[in-house]
Amino acid sequence: METDRLIMRRWQETDREPFAALNADPEVMEHFPAQLTREQSDAMVDRIESAFDEHGYGLWALQIRATGEFIGFTGLAWQTFEAHFTPALEVGWRLARSAWGYGYASEAARAALDYGFGPAGQAEIVSMTAAANLRSRAVMERLGMVRDPADDFTHPRVPAGDPPAVLYRISRDAWR
Repeated sequence: METDRLIMRRWQETDREPFAALNADPEVMEHFPAQLTREQSDAMVDRIESAFDEHGYGLWALQIRATGEFIGFTGLAWQTFEAHFTPALEVGWRLARSAWGYGYASEAARAALDYGFGPAGQAEIVSMTAAANLRSRAVMERLGMVRDPADDFTHPRVPAGDPPAVLYRISRDAWR
Protein backbone atom coordinates (compact mmCIF):
# COMPACT_ATOMS: atom_id res chain seq x y z
CA MET A 1 0.00 0.00 0.00
CA GLU A 2 1.06 3.56 -0.51
CA THR A 3 0.04 6.89 0.94
CA ASP A 4 1.09 10.34 -0.21
CA ARG A 5 4.44 10.05 1.58
CA LEU A 6 4.80 6.43 2.67
CA ILE A 7 5.11 2.90 1.36
CA MET A 8 3.49 0.25 3.57
CA ARG A 9 4.92 -3.14 2.67
CA ARG A 10 5.91 -6.58 3.85
CA TRP A 11 9.12 -6.85 5.81
CA GLN A 12 12.56 -7.30 4.26
CA GLU A 13 15.75 -8.67 5.80
CA THR A 14 17.26 -5.18 5.59
CA ASP A 15 14.54 -3.89 7.97
CA ARG A 16 15.74 -6.01 10.86
CA GLU A 17 18.75 -3.93 11.88
CA PRO A 18 17.00 -0.52 11.95
CA PHE A 19 13.98 -2.14 13.62
CA ALA A 20 16.22 -3.58 16.34
CA ALA A 21 17.75 -0.12 16.87
CA LEU A 22 14.26 1.39 17.15
CA ASN A 23 13.22 -1.29 19.69
CA ALA A 24 16.38 -0.64 21.74
CA ASP A 25 15.76 3.12 21.90
CA PRO A 26 14.65 4.05 25.45
CA GLU A 27 12.62 7.01 24.19
CA VAL A 28 10.72 4.97 21.59
CA MET A 29 10.09 2.20 24.14
CA GLU A 30 9.23 4.52 27.05
CA HIS A 31 5.65 3.23 27.34
CA PHE A 32 6.47 -0.46 26.87
CA PRO A 33 7.52 -2.85 29.64
CA ALA A 34 11.09 -3.04 28.30
CA GLN A 35 13.36 -2.35 25.38
CA LEU A 36 13.89 -5.33 23.08
CA THR A 37 17.11 -7.17 22.41
CA ARG A 38 18.10 -7.89 18.81
CA GLU A 39 16.84 -11.46 19.23
CA GLN A 40 13.48 -10.28 20.61
CA SER A 41 13.15 -7.73 17.83
CA ASP A 42 13.90 -10.35 15.16
CA ALA A 43 11.36 -12.70 16.75
CA MET A 44 8.77 -9.90 16.55
CA VAL A 45 9.45 -9.50 12.83
CA ASP A 46 8.97 -13.27 12.43
CA ARG A 47 5.61 -13.08 14.26
CA ILE A 48 4.53 -10.11 12.14
CA GLU A 49 5.38 -11.98 8.94
CA SER A 50 3.51 -15.07 10.19
CA ALA A 51 0.42 -12.90 10.75
CA PHE A 52 0.63 -11.69 7.13
CA ASP A 53 0.76 -15.31 5.99
CA GLU A 54 -2.25 -16.16 8.14
CA HIS A 55 -4.49 -13.12 7.58
CA GLY A 56 -3.20 -11.41 4.45
CA TYR A 57 -2.51 -8.21 6.40
CA GLY A 58 -0.62 -7.14 9.47
CA LEU A 59 1.88 -4.60 10.73
CA TRP A 60 3.32 -3.15 7.53
CA ALA A 61 6.92 -1.97 7.44
CA LEU A 62 6.93 1.78 6.79
CA GLN A 63 9.24 3.37 4.30
CA ILE A 64 9.43 7.04 3.32
CA ARG A 65 8.65 7.20 -0.40
CA ALA A 66 11.05 10.05 -1.17
CA THR A 67 14.11 8.51 0.49
CA GLY A 68 13.41 4.78 0.90
CA GLU A 69 14.22 5.07 4.61
CA PHE A 70 12.68 2.42 6.90
CA ILE A 71 11.01 4.21 9.84
CA GLY A 72 9.04 1.52 11.72
CA PHE A 73 5.63 -0.04 11.31
CA THR A 74 1.94 0.74 11.21
CA GLY A 75 -0.87 -1.69 10.66
CA LEU A 76 -3.33 -4.20 11.99
CA ALA A 77 -2.80 -6.94 14.55
CA TRP A 78 -5.18 -9.35 16.21
CA GLN A 79 -5.14 -9.10 20.00
CA THR A 80 -6.23 -12.32 21.68
CA PHE A 81 -4.98 -11.90 25.26
CA GLU A 82 -7.71 -12.19 27.88
CA ALA A 83 -9.63 -8.92 28.24
CA HIS A 84 -13.25 -7.78 28.09
CA PHE A 85 -12.85 -6.59 24.47
CA THR A 86 -10.80 -9.41 22.92
CA PRO A 87 -10.42 -10.90 20.45
CA ALA A 88 -10.11 -7.57 18.64
CA LEU A 89 -8.29 -6.16 15.65
CA GLU A 90 -5.95 -3.37 16.73
CA VAL A 91 -4.45 -0.58 14.66
CA GLY A 92 -0.99 0.20 15.96
CA TRP A 93 2.31 1.87 15.13
CA ARG A 94 5.89 2.17 16.30
CA LEU A 95 8.14 4.69 14.61
CA ALA A 96 11.78 5.63 14.98
CA ARG A 97 12.30 8.80 16.99
CA SER A 98 13.61 10.56 13.86
CA ALA A 99 10.18 10.05 12.25
CA TRP A 100 8.12 11.60 15.06
CA GLY A 101 6.27 14.85 14.53
CA TYR A 102 5.68 14.53 10.77
CA GLY A 103 2.22 12.94 10.84
CA TYR A 104 3.48 9.62 9.49
CA ALA A 105 1.71 7.53 12.16
CA SER A 106 -1.65 9.19 11.43
CA GLU A 107 -1.17 8.96 7.66
CA ALA A 108 -0.29 5.27 7.73
CA ALA A 109 -2.94 4.44 10.35
CA ARG A 110 -5.62 5.97 8.10
CA ALA A 111 -4.54 3.62 5.31
CA ALA A 112 -4.55 0.68 7.73
CA LEU A 113 -8.06 1.56 8.93
CA ASP A 114 -9.24 1.82 5.31
CA TYR A 115 -7.89 -1.69 4.79
CA GLY A 116 -9.38 -2.98 8.04
CA PHE A 117 -12.85 -1.70 7.26
CA GLY A 118 -12.55 -2.49 3.55
CA PRO A 119 -10.83 -5.70 2.43
CA ALA A 120 -10.49 -7.10 5.98
CA GLY A 121 -14.23 -6.54 6.52
CA GLN A 122 -14.12 -5.53 10.17
CA ALA A 123 -17.01 -3.80 11.96
CA GLU A 124 -14.80 -2.32 14.70
CA ILE A 125 -11.10 -1.67 15.24
CA VAL A 126 -9.43 -0.78 18.53
CA SER A 127 -6.19 0.80 19.61
CA MET A 128 -4.58 0.75 23.04
CA THR A 129 -1.68 2.30 24.89
CA ALA A 130 -0.39 3.27 28.30
CA ALA A 131 -2.43 6.11 29.76
CA ALA A 132 0.70 8.29 29.87
CA ASN A 133 1.44 7.84 26.14
CA LEU A 134 -0.03 11.17 25.08
CA ARG A 135 1.54 11.07 21.59
CA SER A 136 -0.18 7.82 20.63
CA ARG A 137 -3.42 8.92 22.26
CA ALA A 138 -3.33 12.08 20.13
CA VAL A 139 -2.97 9.93 16.99
CA MET A 140 -5.97 7.82 18.07
CA GLU A 141 -8.04 10.95 18.58
CA ARG A 142 -6.96 12.44 15.22
CA LEU A 143 -8.21 9.20 13.64
CA GLY A 144 -11.64 9.75 15.22
CA MET A 145 -11.24 6.91 17.71
CA VAL A 146 -13.11 7.31 20.98
CA ARG A 147 -12.10 6.31 24.50
CA ASP A 148 -14.60 5.22 27.13
CA PRO A 149 -12.86 5.24 30.55
CA ALA A 150 -14.97 2.19 31.45
CA ASP A 151 -12.89 0.30 28.84
CA ASP A 152 -9.57 0.96 30.61
CA PHE A 153 -7.97 -2.35 31.48
CA THR A 154 -4.97 -4.04 33.02
CA HIS A 155 -2.83 -5.31 30.19
CA PRO A 156 -1.56 -8.83 30.97
CA ARG A 157 1.87 -8.07 29.46
CA VAL A 158 2.48 -5.02 31.66
CA PRO A 159 4.08 -5.33 35.09
CA ALA A 160 1.71 -5.52 38.06
CA GLY A 161 1.12 -2.16 39.65
CA ASP A 162 1.41 -0.16 36.42
CA PRO A 163 -1.52 2.14 35.62
CA PRO A 164 -4.31 0.68 33.47
CA ALA A 165 -4.05 0.84 29.70
CA VAL A 166 -6.51 2.97 27.76
CA LEU A 167 -8.59 1.57 24.92
CA TYR A 168 -9.90 3.54 21.96
CA ARG A 169 -12.42 2.25 19.43
CA ILE A 170 -13.84 3.17 16.07
CA SER A 171 -16.63 1.49 14.12
CA ARG A 172 -16.90 1.10 10.37
CA ASP A 173 -19.87 3.48 10.37
CA ALA A 174 -17.94 6.14 12.30
CA TRP A 175 -14.97 5.74 9.94
CA ARG A 176 -17.09 6.43 6.88
